[in-house]
Amino acid sequence: MEKKWFTISVYSENNVGLLNRISGIFLKRHINVESLNVSKSEIEHVSKFTIVVNTTEDWTRKIVAQIEKQIEVIKAYYHTDEETIYQESALFKIASHLLFDEPEIQNIISQHKSKIVTVSREYFVLAKTGRRHEIDEMHDDLEPYGIMQFVRSGRITVTKSEMPITSIINEFYQS
Repeated sequence: MEKKWFTISVYSENNVGLLNRISGIFLKRHINVESLNVSKSEIEHVSKFTIVVNTTEDWTRKIVAQIEKQIEVIKAYYHTDEETIYQESALFKIASHLLFDEPEIQNIISQHKSKIVTVSREYFVLAKTGRRHEIDEMHDDLEPYGIMQFVRSGRITVTKSEMPITSIINEFYQS
């Protein structure tokens, strides 16, 4: 089987130690987590883990089954990139003098549809939202000018099709 990108969505109670146990599932199988985001979900008191991996569908299915065995996990799903709408965010900290001394910097900001979020005497910060390759391209364009700091978020995603999690939660709490 060929390796592909998969997004795993885990709906769970928000308990201490769950992230550690979930990461252990990947560690045992020597599968690298490429991106991780944890936030509240659309359902009150339920957290959503969004985990991105590059592996086979068979391994992804096995991982999801193991994750669902965790007591706090309500339900876990996996999806291909084609089945989701996703974004990442990034911040770039750049020396302020470049904004005025290097005209190409303003072109890069415009070309990549990024936004200046703050400016000081020493630095300015750019925000970019998009797909991973779009952020990588902006990073590559800015790198020759010097990036003082760079950080990117984990993937955030919604599925194109309806998620049955709400009905599962209702059944869970009515039991």
